[in-house]
Amino acid sequence: MHNWFECKVSFEKIMENGMQKKVTEPYLVDALSFTEAEARIIEEIRPFISGEFTIADIKRARFSELFFNETGDRFYKIKVYFITLDEKSGAEKKTAAQMLAQASTLKGAIDVLEEGMKGTLADYTIASVNETALIDVFPFDASKVPAVKSEEELIATHRQRSEEDIV
Repeated sequence: MHNWFECKVSFEKIMENGMQKKVTEPYLVDALSFTEAEARIIEEIRPFISGEFTIADIKRARFSELFFNETGDRFYKIKVYFITLDEKSGAEKKTAAQMLAQASTLKGAIDVLEEGMKGTLADYTIASVNETALIDVFPFDASKVPAVKSEEELIATHRQRSEEDIV
């Protein structure tokens, strides 16, 4: 289960005309808590921003699914209704879900969503598609997490440091 956080980052940006302007850009980060979201967004954007920046806001983003498309340069929020049948009354029941699709156009976002939903057995309808202001999305990457040292490695490191202090 992913926990998505929308993080807004404020910084001085050099515009095309050479002038500096303070901007606030939203990013989406996969994290377990607000604290981890702040640490992750700082780590992810530091290589791309020169100078000082601040994390202006962090809030939860409720997305049930994200669909990535390498050729897309924008992110679209898509509201989908899953249609189920109420067994007691026989009436249709609609359950809303928010999804995010990466695409270049609105039509492309719908295509990306439909491609991602091909394997699902549930009936659904698309209620709305809106372009977001998101600049980038940073999913969790297990390869970036530092490896945890075993107890033997920790003891060996401690012994080595102790020997260096004696010498």
